Amino acid sequence: MKRFVNITAAYLILLLLSPGAWAVTLQEAKSDGLVGEQRDGYVGLVVNRVASDVVTLVRDVNSQRRQRYQQIAQQNGIAVEQVAALAYERAVEATRSGHFIQNASGAWVRK
Repeated sequence: MKRFVNITAAYLILLLLSPGAWAVTLQEAKSDGLVGEQRDGYVGLVVNRVASDVVTLVRDVNSQRRQRYQQIAQQNGIAVEQVAALAYERAVEATRSGHFIQNASGAWVRK
């Protein structure tokens, strides 16, 4: 029994110290009103002060999107901006009610 308690305690400590253990997902950040869909096809911070893991999340998601947009643009012989604009339109359609999107003037609004 003591061994079980020690193993369990060690596991919990590792879990708590793991850098990704508390990392937020994109959907969680959107649901919490921290992140929204920008008009340029990328995600952006809705509020100024957020945890560093949210900033990292936005940076990572946008990097992945940028790579994918470039790939699609190259395959179709169009500008990356055109791909990003289409991606924004699709993102707005897929955005859940209550999540943030940027309107035409660049202000954050709830869908």
